[in-house]
Amino acid sequence: MFVVDTNILVYAAAEVFPKHSAAVRLLKDWRGGRTPWFVTWGILYEFMRVVTHPRVLQNPLDWGEALAFVTSLLASPSLTVLQETQRHREILEDLVRLHPQVSGNKIHDAHTAAIMIEHGIREVRTTDADFRVFHQLTVTNPLE
Repeated sequence: MFVVDTNILVYAAAEVFPKHSAAVRLLKDWRGGRTPWFVTWGILYEFMRVVTHPRVLQNPLDWGEALAFVTSLLASPSLTVLQETQRHREILEDLVRLHPQVSGNKIHDAHTAAIMIEHGIREVRTTDADFRVFHQLTVTNPLE
């Protein structure tokens, strides 16, 4: 069980990235496999924000294309979108206490970490080293 972070999805959706082919292969394997894998709505919205942004991609996707990519992911029977539970505030308060240095863009990562902890999922697959601040998680870069 693992959460897939935004950057893996971005690499799979945009051919301009050197890691595109490897990311496409990973998603194909995960989508066709039986191992449960997860995302959050925050990750999916962040994905759409990045791939539609003209400062990130020279030829960005339009919103409909980005949503079509998300829809194709959601068709995978082994994928689940995690959501906050009644324990979310409590978990978030623990993270703030344990990691007071988190700020700015890392708040999104903290949100993802809190949701993962709520659901007992410890592994995040990402190329983003920022997740390493959360010692409760195992950070795996599947594109290394």
